[in-house]
Amino acid sequence: MNFEKLNIITPILKALNTAGYTVPTPIQEQAIPVILEGKDLLGCAQTGTGKTAAFAIPMLQILHKEKLNERGPRVIKALILTPTRELASQIGESLDVYGRYTGLKHTVIYGGVSQVPQTSALRAGVDILVATPGRLLDLMNQRYISLGNIKLFVLDEADRMLDMGFSHDVKKIIAQLPVTRQTLLFSATMPPEIAMLVDAILSKPVKVEVTPVSSTVDTIEQTVYFVDRKDKKSLLIQLLRNKSIDSALVFTRTKHGADRVVRDLAKARIAAQAIHGDKSQTARQLALNNFKLKRTRVLVATDIAARGIDVQELSHVINFDLPNVPETYVHRIGRTGRAGMGGTALSFCDGEEKGYLKDIQKLISKKIPVIED
Repeated sequence: MNFEKLNIITPILKALNTAGYTVPTPIQEQAIPVILEGKDLLGCAQTGTGKTAAFAIPMLQILHKEKLNERGPRVIKALILTPTRELASQIGESLDVYGRYTGLKHTVIYGGVSQVPQTSALRAGVDILVATPGRLLDLMNQRYISLGNIKLFVLDEADRMLDMGFSHDVKKIIAQLPVTRQTLLFSATMPPEIAMLVDAILSKPVKVEVTPVSSTVDTIEQTVYFVDRKDKKSLLIQLLRNKSIDSALVFTRTKHGADRVVRDLAKARIAAQAIHGDKSQTARQLALNNFKLKRTRVLVATDIAARGIDVQELSHVINFDLPNVPETYVHRIGRTGRAGMGGTALSFCDGEEKGYLKDIQKLISKKIPVIED
Protein backbone atom coordinates (compact mmCIF):
# COMPACT_ATOMS: atom_id res chain seq x y z
CA MET A 1 0.00 0.00 0.00
CA ASN A 2 1.25 3.48 -0.90
CA PHE A 3 -0.28 6.95 -0.56
CA GLU A 4 -1.38 7.02 -4.21
CA LYS A 5 -3.80 4.16 -3.51
CA LEU A 6 -5.48 6.24 -0.80
CA ASN A 7 -6.66 8.69 -3.50
CA ILE A 8 -4.53 11.53 -2.20
CA ILE A 9 -4.54 14.60 -4.48
CA THR A 10 -1.43 15.56 -6.45
CA PRO A 11 -0.36 18.66 -4.41
CA ILE A 12 -0.27 16.61 -1.19
CA LEU A 13 1.36 13.59 -2.87
CA LYS A 14 4.08 15.90 -4.17
CA ALA A 15 4.68 17.23 -0.63
CA LEU A 16 4.77 13.71 0.82
CA ASN A 17 7.25 12.55 -1.81
CA THR A 18 9.44 15.60 -1.19
CA ALA A 19 9.47 14.79 2.53
CA GLY A 20 10.28 11.12 1.87
CA TYR A 21 6.89 9.69 2.87
CA THR A 22 5.98 6.71 0.68
CA VAL A 23 4.14 4.06 2.72
CA PRO A 24 1.31 5.00 5.11
CA THR A 25 1.31 3.64 8.66
CA PRO A 26 -1.61 1.36 9.67
CA ILE A 27 -3.60 4.20 11.26
CA GLN A 28 -3.09 6.39 8.20
CA GLU A 29 -4.17 3.56 5.91
CA GLN A 30 -7.37 3.03 7.91
CA ALA A 31 -8.24 6.60 8.92
CA ILE A 32 -7.60 8.61 5.75
CA PRO A 33 -10.34 6.96 3.60
CA VAL A 34 -12.88 7.29 6.44
CA ILE A 35 -12.14 10.99 6.91
CA LEU A 36 -12.23 11.66 3.16
CA GLU A 37 -15.73 10.13 3.13
CA GLY A 38 -16.81 12.81 5.63
CA LYS A 39 -17.44 10.43 8.52
CA ASP A 40 -16.72 11.06 12.21
CA LEU A 41 -13.79 9.04 13.52
CA LEU A 42 -12.64 7.67 16.86
CA GLY A 43 -8.93 6.89 16.69
CA CYS A 44 -7.39 4.71 19.41
CA ALA A 45 -3.67 4.89 18.83
CA GLN A 46 -0.62 5.10 21.00
CA THR A 47 2.12 7.67 20.53
CA GLY A 48 4.34 7.16 17.48
CA THR A 49 1.78 5.55 15.17
CA GLY A 50 1.60 8.49 12.73
CA LYS A 51 -1.81 9.81 13.72
CA THR A 52 -0.99 13.48 13.01
CA ALA A 53 -0.67 12.66 9.32
CA ALA A 54 -3.77 10.44 9.60
CA PHE A 55 -5.95 13.50 10.23
CA ALA A 56 -3.84 16.30 8.71
CA ILE A 57 -3.58 14.83 5.20
CA PRO A 58 -7.33 14.26 4.60
CA MET A 59 -8.14 17.59 6.31
CA LEU A 60 -5.87 19.43 3.88
CA GLN A 61 -7.38 17.54 0.95
CA ILE A 62 -10.99 18.33 1.93
CA LEU A 63 -10.25 22.03 2.48
CA HIS A 64 -8.15 22.32 -0.70
CA LYS A 65 -11.01 21.01 -2.84
CA GLU A 66 -13.45 23.42 -1.18
CA LYS A 67 -11.05 26.34 -1.60
CA LEU A 68 -10.97 25.88 -5.37
CA ASN A 69 -14.67 26.78 -5.54
CA GLU A 70 -14.63 29.66 -3.07
CA ARG A 71 -14.02 33.39 -3.26
CA GLY A 72 -13.71 35.98 -0.52
CA PRO A 73 -11.65 36.27 2.67
CA ARG A 74 -10.25 33.25 4.48
CA VAL A 75 -12.20 32.06 7.50
CA ILE A 76 -11.27 29.31 9.94
CA LYS A 77 -12.74 26.08 8.54
CA ALA A 78 -10.83 23.55 10.67
CA LEU A 79 -9.83 23.51 14.34
CA ILE A 80 -7.26 21.15 15.84
CA LEU A 81 -7.38 21.26 19.65
CA THR A 82 -4.37 19.80 21.44
CA PRO A 83 -3.19 19.88 25.08
CA THR A 84 0.40 21.18 24.98
CA ARG A 85 2.42 23.88 23.27
CA GLU A 86 4.98 21.36 22.02
CA LEU A 87 2.31 19.19 20.43
CA ALA A 88 0.63 22.22 18.84
CA SER A 89 3.97 23.28 17.34
CA GLN A 90 4.60 19.75 16.08
CA ILE A 91 1.19 19.64 14.35
CA GLY A 92 1.92 23.05 12.82
CA GLU A 93 5.21 21.72 11.42
CA SER A 94 3.38 18.72 9.96
CA LEU A 95 0.84 20.98 8.24
CA ASP A 96 3.76 22.95 6.79
CA VAL A 97 5.18 19.75 5.30
CA TYR A 98 1.98 18.14 3.98
CA GLY A 99 0.26 21.34 2.88
CA ARG A 100 3.09 23.27 1.25
CA TYR A 101 1.58 22.99 -2.26
CA THR A 102 -2.10 23.38 -1.33
CA GLY A 103 -2.25 27.16 -0.91
CA LEU A 104 -3.95 26.72 2.47
CA LYS A 105 -2.87 28.77 5.46
CA HIS A 106 -2.70 27.72 9.10
CA THR A 107 -1.53 29.21 12.35
CA VAL A 108 -0.69 27.84 15.78
CA ILE A 109 -1.78 29.56 19.00
CA TYR A 110 -0.80 28.74 22.58
CA GLY A 111 -0.21 30.51 25.86
CA GLY A 112 3.03 31.54 27.53
CA VAL A 113 4.07 33.88 24.70
CA SER A 114 2.89 37.24 23.36
CA GLN A 115 -0.44 37.03 21.55
CA VAL A 116 0.49 39.80 19.07
CA PRO A 117 2.05 37.57 16.34
CA GLN A 118 -0.85 35.15 16.76
CA THR A 119 -3.55 37.81 16.43
CA SER A 120 -1.72 39.32 13.43
CA ALA A 121 -1.80 35.91 11.69
CA LEU A 122 -5.49 35.53 12.52
CA ARG A 123 -6.31 38.97 11.10
CA ALA A 124 -4.48 38.05 7.88
CA GLY A 125 -6.78 35.04 7.54
CA VAL A 126 -6.24 31.32 8.12
CA ASP A 127 -7.97 28.15 6.97
CA ILE A 128 -6.77 25.84 9.77
CA LEU A 129 -6.25 26.76 13.42
CA VAL A 130 -4.11 24.66 15.77
CA ALA A 131 -4.69 25.66 19.38
CA THR A 132 -4.32 24.83 23.05
CA PRO A 133 -7.54 25.36 25.06
CA GLY A 134 -6.54 28.26 27.31
CA ARG A 135 -5.22 30.63 24.64
CA LEU A 136 -8.06 29.70 22.28
CA LEU A 137 -10.72 30.66 24.85
CA ASP A 138 -8.81 33.84 25.67
CA LEU A 139 -8.72 34.98 22.03
CA MET A 140 -12.35 33.93 21.53
CA ASN A 141 -13.32 36.12 24.49
CA GLN A 142 -11.35 38.99 22.91
CA ARG A 143 -13.31 38.38 19.68
CA TYR A 144 -10.25 37.59 17.59
CA ILE A 145 -11.63 34.12 16.80
CA SER A 146 -15.02 32.88 15.70
CA LEU A 147 -15.72 29.15 15.38
CA GLY A 148 -18.95 29.62 13.45
CA ASN A 149 -17.53 28.35 10.13
CA ILE A 150 -15.79 25.23 11.44
CA LYS A 151 -16.41 22.18 9.23
CA LEU A 152 -13.70 19.91 10.67
CA PHE A 153 -12.89 19.58 14.37
CA VAL A 154 -10.03 17.44 15.70
CA LEU A 155 -9.68 16.71 19.41
CA ASP A 156 -6.16 15.31 19.70
CA GLU A 157 -4.73 13.47 22.74
CA ALA A 158 -8.14 13.60 24.39
CA ASP A 159 -7.08 11.53 27.41
CA ARG A 160 -4.12 13.83 28.08
CA MET A 161 -6.41 16.84 27.68
CA LEU A 162 -8.65 15.61 30.49
CA ASP A 163 -5.69 14.51 32.64
CA MET A 164 -4.39 18.07 32.49
CA GLY A 165 -7.68 19.51 33.74
CA PHE A 166 -8.95 20.93 30.46
CA SER A 167 -12.34 19.21 30.60
CA HIS A 168 -14.27 22.42 31.38
CA ASP A 169 -12.41 24.42 28.71
CA VAL A 170 -12.98 21.73 26.08
CA LYS A 171 -16.72 21.71 26.78
CA LYS A 172 -16.85 25.52 26.45
CA ILE A 173 -15.09 25.35 23.09
CA ILE A 174 -17.29 22.54 21.77
CA ALA A 175 -20.39 24.55 22.71
CA GLN A 176 -19.26 27.26 20.25
CA LEU A 177 -18.84 24.88 17.29
CA PRO A 178 -21.51 24.43 14.61
CA VAL A 179 -23.75 21.43 15.26
CA THR A 180 -23.18 20.19 11.70
CA ARG A 181 -19.48 19.36 11.42
CA GLN A 182 -17.10 16.44 11.02
CA THR A 183 -15.42 15.47 14.29
CA LEU A 184 -12.27 13.39 14.75
CA LEU A 185 -11.23 12.31 18.25
CA PHE A 186 -7.88 10.66 18.99
CA SER A 187 -6.90 9.14 22.32
CA ALA A 188 -4.16 6.72 23.36
CA THR A 189 -6.29 5.35 26.20
CA MET A 190 -10.05 5.00 26.58
CA PRO A 191 -11.05 5.70 30.20
CA PRO A 192 -14.77 6.17 31.05
CA GLU A 193 -14.55 9.97 30.75
CA ILE A 194 -13.40 9.68 27.15
CA ALA A 195 -16.16 7.20 26.35
CA MET A 196 -18.70 9.76 27.64
CA LEU A 197 -17.09 12.50 25.54
CA VAL A 198 -17.23 10.27 22.44
CA ASP A 199 -20.97 9.72 22.95
CA ALA A 200 -21.51 13.46 23.39
CA ILE A 201 -19.60 14.88 20.40
CA LEU A 202 -19.29 12.16 17.74
CA SER A 203 -22.06 11.07 15.37
CA LYS A 204 -21.97 7.41 14.30
CA PRO A 205 -18.17 7.35 14.43
CA VAL A 206 -15.99 4.80 12.69
CA LYS A 207 -13.55 3.36 15.23
CA VAL A 208 -9.93 2.87 14.15
CA GLU A 209 -7.68 0.99 16.54
CA VAL A 210 -4.24 0.02 15.34
CA THR A 211 -2.73 -1.45 18.50
CA PRO A 212 -4.24 -2.75 21.73
CA VAL A 213 -4.97 0.09 24.13
CA SER A 214 -2.03 0.77 26.45
CA SER A 215 0.28 -1.75 24.80
CA THR A 216 3.95 -1.05 24.20
CA VAL A 217 5.63 -1.38 20.80
CA ASP A 218 7.39 -4.74 20.39
CA THR A 219 10.45 -3.13 18.81
CA ILE A 220 11.30 -1.33 22.08
CA GLU A 221 13.69 -3.24 24.34
CA GLN A 222 12.52 -2.61 27.92
CA THR A 223 14.62 -3.16 31.06
CA VAL A 224 14.59 -1.95 34.66
CA TYR A 225 17.28 -1.27 37.28
CA PHE A 226 16.45 -1.62 40.98
CA VAL A 227 18.40 1.26 42.53
CA ASP A 228 18.28 3.32 45.74
CA ARG A 229 16.98 6.84 45.28
CA LYS A 230 20.34 8.37 46.23
CA ASP A 231 22.18 6.27 43.62
CA LYS A 232 20.02 7.19 40.62
CA LYS A 233 22.23 10.16 39.71
CA SER A 234 25.39 8.02 39.64
CA LEU A 235 23.68 5.33 37.57
CA LEU A 236 22.46 7.87 35.02
CA ILE A 237 25.92 9.41 34.67
CA GLN A 238 27.49 5.96 34.28
CA LEU A 239 25.00 5.02 31.54
CA LEU A 240 25.36 8.30 29.64
CA ARG A 241 29.15 8.02 29.58
CA ASN A 242 28.55 5.12 27.20
CA LYS A 243 28.82 6.75 23.77
CA SER A 244 26.70 4.01 22.20
CA ILE A 245 23.70 5.87 23.65
CA ASP A 246 23.28 8.09 20.62
CA SER A 247 20.41 10.18 22.03
CA ALA A 248 18.59 9.97 25.35
CA LEU A 249 15.27 11.42 26.49
CA VAL A 250 15.27 11.33 30.32
CA PHE A 251 11.98 11.63 32.20
CA THR A 252 11.60 13.01 35.73
CA ARG A 253 8.42 13.37 37.75
CA THR A 254 8.86 17.07 38.59
CA LYS A 255 10.15 20.25 36.99
CA HIS A 256 12.63 20.79 39.83
CA GLY A 257 13.82 17.21 39.38
CA ALA A 258 14.46 17.85 35.68
CA ASP A 259 16.54 20.94 36.42
CA ARG A 260 18.47 19.07 39.13
CA VAL A 261 19.32 16.22 36.74
CA VAL A 262 20.63 18.74 34.17
CA ARG A 263 22.83 20.38 36.85
CA ASP A 264 24.16 16.99 38.03
CA LEU A 265 24.97 15.97 34.46
CA ALA A 266 26.71 19.29 33.83
CA LYS A 267 28.95 18.67 36.84
CA ALA A 268 29.87 15.33 35.25
CA ARG A 269 30.58 17.17 31.97
CA ILE A 270 27.61 15.66 30.17
CA ALA A 271 25.71 18.34 28.25
CA ALA A 272 21.94 18.24 28.68
CA GLN A 273 18.96 20.58 28.47
CA ALA A 274 15.59 20.49 30.24
CA ILE A 275 12.11 21.01 28.83
CA HIS A 276 9.11 21.57 31.12
CA GLY A 277 6.26 23.95 31.90
CA ASP A 278 8.31 26.54 33.81
CA LYS A 279 10.62 27.15 30.86
CA SER A 280 9.77 29.98 28.46
CA GLN A 281 8.43 28.93 25.07
CA THR A 282 11.64 30.21 23.46
CA ALA A 283 13.80 28.11 25.80
CA ARG A 284 11.65 25.02 25.26
CA GLN A 285 11.75 25.34 21.49
CA LEU A 286 15.50 25.93 21.51
CA ALA A 287 16.13 22.84 23.68
CA LEU A 288 13.86 20.71 21.47
CA ASN A 289 15.48 21.93 18.24
CA ASN A 290 18.98 21.31 19.62
CA PHE A 291 17.93 17.76 20.51
CA LYS A 292 16.30 17.11 17.12
CA LEU A 293 19.40 18.41 15.30
CA LYS A 294 21.66 16.29 17.59
CA ARG A 295 23.44 19.35 18.96
CA THR A 296 22.35 18.12 22.39
CA ARG A 297 22.61 14.41 23.15
CA VAL A 298 20.46 14.42 26.31
CA LEU A 299 17.06 16.05 26.84
CA VAL A 300 15.44 15.91 30.29
CA ALA A 301 11.64 16.26 30.30
CA THR A 302 8.58 16.09 32.49
CA ASP A 303 5.42 14.30 31.40
CA ILE A 304 3.75 17.54 30.37
CA ALA A 305 6.06 17.53 27.33
CA ALA A 306 5.97 13.78 26.69
CA ARG A 307 3.65 13.71 23.70
CA GLY A 308 4.90 16.88 22.10
CA ILE A 309 8.38 15.52 21.51
CA ASP A 310 8.66 13.95 18.08
CA VAL A 311 12.27 13.03 17.34
CA GLN A 312 13.25 10.70 14.54
CA GLU A 313 15.67 7.90 15.44
CA LEU A 314 15.62 8.49 19.21
CA SER A 315 17.74 5.64 20.58
CA HIS A 316 16.95 5.68 24.33
CA VAL A 317 14.23 6.70 26.74
CA ILE A 318 15.33 6.67 30.39
CA ASN A 319 12.76 6.80 33.19
CA PHE A 320 14.79 8.47 35.95
CA ASP A 321 11.55 8.45 37.96
CA LEU A 322 8.88 5.84 37.29
CA PRO A 323 5.49 7.46 36.66
CA ASN A 324 2.71 6.87 39.17
CA VAL A 325 0.16 6.54 36.32
CA PRO A 326 0.93 3.35 34.35
CA GLU A 327 -0.43 4.71 31.04
CA THR A 328 2.18 7.46 31.26
CA TYR A 329 4.91 4.82 30.98
CA VAL A 330 3.49 3.75 27.61
CA HIS A 331 3.43 7.35 26.38
CA ARG A 332 6.97 7.99 27.57
CA ILE A 333 8.65 5.00 25.98
CA GLY A 334 6.60 5.54 22.81
CA ARG A 335 9.03 8.35 21.99
CA THR A 336 11.45 5.67 20.79
CA GLY A 337 10.82 2.64 18.55
CA ARG A 338 8.71 4.79 16.21
CA ALA A 339 7.39 3.64 12.83
CA GLY A 340 8.78 0.13 13.24
CA MET A 341 12.30 1.18 14.23
CA GLY A 342 14.08 -0.25 17.27
CA GLY A 343 14.61 1.55 20.54
CA THR A 344 15.60 1.05 24.16
CA ALA A 345 13.70 2.02 27.32
CA LEU A 346 15.58 1.93 30.65
CA SER A 347 13.79 2.51 33.94
CA PHE A 348 15.16 3.24 37.42
CA CYS A 349 13.03 1.82 40.23
CA ASP A 350 13.66 2.69 43.89
CA GLY A 351 11.98 1.07 46.88
CA GLU A 352 9.03 3.46 46.90
CA GLU A 353 8.36 2.91 43.18
CA LYS A 354 7.96 -0.87 43.20
CA GLY A 355 4.19 -0.50 43.35
CA TYR A 356 4.31 1.70 40.24
CA LEU A 357 6.36 -0.95 38.43
CA LYS A 358 3.84 -3.63 39.36
CA ASP A 359 0.98 -1.50 37.94
CA ILE A 360 2.93 -0.83 34.73
CA GLN A 361 3.63 -4.54 34.17
CA LYS A 362 -0.02 -5.35 34.76
CA LEU A 363 -1.11 -2.74 32.21
CA ILE A 364 1.29 -3.79 29.45
CA SER A 365 0.83 -7.51 30.21
CA LYS A 366 4.54 -8.26 30.32
CA LYS A 367 7.28 -8.54 32.90
CA ILE A 368 10.09 -6.05 32.33
CA PRO A 369 13.51 -7.76 32.61
CA VAL A 370 15.70 -6.62 35.52
CA ILE A 371 19.35 -5.67 34.92
CA GLU A 372 21.25 -7.07 37.89
CA ASP A 373 24.66 -5.56 37.16
